[in-house]
Amino acid sequence: MELSARELFARMIQCEAGGEGIDGMKAVATTIMNRVHVSYGEYLRTGQGDLRRVLTQPGQFTCYMDTVNGVYNPQNVWNMVPEQIHYDVADWALAGNVHSGAIETLWYMNPFSPQCPPYFPYNRTGVQFNRIAQHCFYQPTRLYALT
Repeated sequence: MELSARELFARMIQCEAGGEGIDGMKAVATTIMNRVHVSYGEYLRTGQGDLRRVLTQPGQFTCYMDTVNGVYNPQNVWNMVPEQIHYDVADWALAGNVHSGAIETLWYMNPFSPQCPPYFPYNRTGVQFNRIAQHCFYQPTRLYALT
């Protein structure tokens, strides 16, 4: 059974930010939609403005992985049972709304520490913009345009 893009999005919001409160969920949803709408770089090339392609791009979301480091990942979209709030946040983002704390962000992460790394890990394509709840949010640097 293939899930609709809306269903997959609601599950991703629950999985990635379900414990982050409404602000955290909206910021994560905004970041995902920013990837859908970005006009340059990797996400334009791979996602081509399609939410499903963005959500299912390999290696992008831990919640879309069945295994992490060779171990079964029980916190994945297939195990999520979204509640109304997750659909509401998905619909809010799909309607074009944007959380001001995630303007133009393309990445987020939970660093499991009080400090956000200044750059998005693994490369310098993202620079730290904001922290909302446990997640750090990153806007693209000039290097992202080369991806």
